[in-house]
Amino acid sequence: QVQLVESGGGLVQAGGSLRLSCAASGRRFSELTMGWFRQAPGKEREFVAAISWSGRNTNYADSAKGRFTISRDDAKNTAYLQMSSLKPEDAAVYYCADDGSRHFGGTHWREFDYWGQGTQVTVSS
Repeated sequence: QVQLVESGGGLVQAGGSLRLSCAASGRRFSELTMGWFRQAPGKEREFVAAISWSGRNTNYADSAKGRFTISRDDAKNTAYLQMSSLKPEDAAVYYCADDGSRHFGGTHWREFDYWGQGTQVTVSS
């Protein structure tokens, strides 16, 4: 369990790139699975990507595969989401989350118990 703060959102043209950061405070970040989710107005919170505590396993939603990359730097207690080839349908509030354990494989928001405040991503056509 850690405190999470997202940053890096903003306005970008379609086809452009953006990198989101999730800064974590706490003593056990290196032992946590981390995930990124997004939520657009009127829609349920949607899985984007996850990375295991070891960094050796990643998982992506079909919508993100090939365009987004999740990574982590345990020395900095930070997780990242690098987004490229952005589309208008990628616009949403993006949240990072952890499930408080080394469990890996969950893709539903209910499987993650701890959340940041979110950062807005807007993509213009």
